[in-house]
Amino acid sequence: MALGVGACMSFLLAALIAILPVTAASLLGSAATLPQIPTWYASLAKPPFNPPNWLFAPVWTALYAMMALAVFRILRLPPGRPGRGGALAAYHLQLGMNLLWSFAFFALQNPPAGLAVILPLLIMILVTIRLFMPLDRVSAGLLWPYAAWVAFATLLNLSIWWLNR
Repeated sequence: MALGVGACMSFLLAALIAILPVTAASLLGSAATLPQIPTWYASLAKPPFNPPNWLFAPVWTALYAMMALAVFRILRLPPGRPGRGGALAAYHLQLGMNLLWSFAFFALQNPPAGLAVILPLLIMILVTIRLFMPLDRVSAGLLWPYAAWVAFATLLNLSIWWLNR
């Protein structure tokens, strides 16, 4: 079956709306994080389960790609679909909180501030998954690795704060 011009435009628009915010969050978060890795972050005491620095970039790249695909699938649903607007609002709120964590933890060099952001971020990711679930189970499933990684990052953030207090 051939897609009409409107369907292609809808596909392209949804792709842009899905990819641009994730890309912006990734780039801005990296700008806050990367300068601190060889200096401040390197000087911190870290727990034995701290991953090597090289692991973070590929993990976050995969997670951001899954996030973009998840929200793309939700964006492709009819705009009047019950729950779609709230799910998209929750998604974008957690994406903003994700970016805020990079600034709180790295740019401000403040693990307690990072913890104050990452705990509600984790809750908001779980809320987003819950809101995506009735709309598109695949989209919800795509966010579980992100939730797991942020749960791990929460433990890491707490441990770094504890070891460096």
